[in-house]
Amino acid sequence: MRIENLKQNFNIAVEFVHFPLHPETPAKGRSLQDLFGAGPDVIREKHERMKGLMEAEGLPYGERSHTYNSRLAQELGKWADIQPGGEAIHDALFKAYFVDKRNIGDLETLLEIAQSIGLAREDARAVLEGGTFKDAVDMDWAKSRQYGVTGVPTFVAGQSGAVGAQPYDVIARLLSDAGAQPKT
Repeated sequence: MRIENLKQNFNIAVEFVHFPLHPETPAKGRSLQDLFGAGPDVIREKHERMKGLMEAEGLPYGERSHTYNSRLAQELGKWADIQPGGEAIHDALFKAYFVDKRNIGDLETLLEIAQSIGLAREDARAVLEGGTFKDAVDMDWAKSRQYGVTGVPTFVAGQSGAVGAQPYDVIARLLSDAGAQPKT
């Protein structure tokens, strides 16, 4: 939602650069209690904080119990970005993970998501099974390290960045400071 507002108000091109938040997560996923080394009360607090952040952005949020390895989802996203209508994959993956609590590290789940936005299921399968966009995601991970990204989302414009769920005004100022022109 924030990105859409920025695109409506500034002459900018948005590029998604993938980041390995928890690359050690196994394909079957990992419980949040295990990931954070915390009990149910701490996990509940984290859910409440995340829910508040999502609500502030007008985004839905479901209380998930697991995190999943997003590597294949990132490869799918890189491919989808060059397909007609493929930009919808990012919202679909967000919803699958944060709302529907689906395992976005699972091949069949990813194929269903791709198909749900109008992408050819068998083309998506060939891309994911063949590792067609593996190198592109590796380059994104390297770029993330080069930028010093430590969390998601991270917004970068020019030589500056902002990490985390920042208010719209902070991101708009980042763009203005980097020379992005407002739309008239």
